[in-house]
Amino acid sequence: MNRSAISLGKPASTALVLVACALLGACASVPPSPATPASTAAAPTEKRSVAPSELPSGTMETLHELIDSHQLTELRTTYNGTYGASLLFQSEKLGYFVVLFHAKEFWRVIQTDSYDNAESLYRTFAEQTQSLAKVDLDALRLQAQKAYAERMVALNEQRLQALQHDLTYQQQQARLVAAQQAQAKQQTATLSDDLRTTSSRLDAVKQHIQLLEAQQKNPSLEIPPVAPDPGTGGVAATATSSSTAAAPGATN
Repeated sequence: MNRSAISLGKPASTALVLVACALLGACASVPPSPATPASTAAAPTEKRSVAPSELPSGTMETLHELIDSHQLTELRTTYNGTYGASLLFQSEKLGYFVVLFHAKEFWRVIQTDSYDNAESLYRTFAEQTQSLAKVDLDALRLQAQKAYAERMVALNEQRLQALQHDLTYQQQQARLVAAQQAQAKQQTATLSDDLRTTSSRLDAVKQHIQLLEAQQKNPSLEIPPVAPDPGTGGVAATATSSSTAAAPGATN
C-alpha cells in the first residue's frame, strides 16, 4: 500500500478508519457466487482478519512504537542547535519516516514508501532546521560575545585601576624626588659658601704656619728690645740714662 505524507501531530483520519472497517466488513459478508468454485469462494475466508490493534494509527504513535521495538534504522540525521532532522528506515516494510524534532521532541513526522520522496523531505527538513536554529545560534553567539565583552571590561577595569595606582605612586615619588632635589640644591649652595669660608680660613692658617716655620728656620739670633716698665714710666728711664751718660765726664 502506497502511504501518503502525513504531517507530524495529525493522526490518520477517523473517517478513513471507519471507511476501511466498513469495506472490510462488507467484503467478509458478501456470499460466494454460485458460478464460483468452492475453492475460490472459500479464499476470502482464509484471509486473516485485521485486529483492532493493527488498524492504522497516528503516524506519531506509530513512530514511537517502532522506535521502542527497535524496528527502525537511522540513515541520516542533521543537527542545528536544538533542532534536528532524521531519516529513518523500516526495513520490514521498506518504509521511511522523515522526522523534524526540537529539543529532542518530535515535531513533525512524515511517512512514505518512496526513497526519493524521503530524501527530498529530509533535505527540506534539514534546511528548515538551519533556518530555525539561526535565531538560537545568533542568540547563543551574541550571549557568548556579551559574556566575553563583560569579562574583558572587568579585566581592563582592573588593568586601569592598576595603571592609575602606578601613576599615582609615580607622581608621589616625583614630588618627593623634586622636594629632595630642591633641598639638595639648597644644601649644596650652603655647603659651597661654607667651603669658601673654610678654604679662606685654611689659607690664612697655612700662611701663618709658613711664617712661623720660616722664623723657626732662621739661624740668626734676634733679641727683642726690653719694653719699658709701666710703673716707672719714661722719665725714670731717661734719668738713668742721663746719669749713666754723665759719669765718665765726672771721672775725668
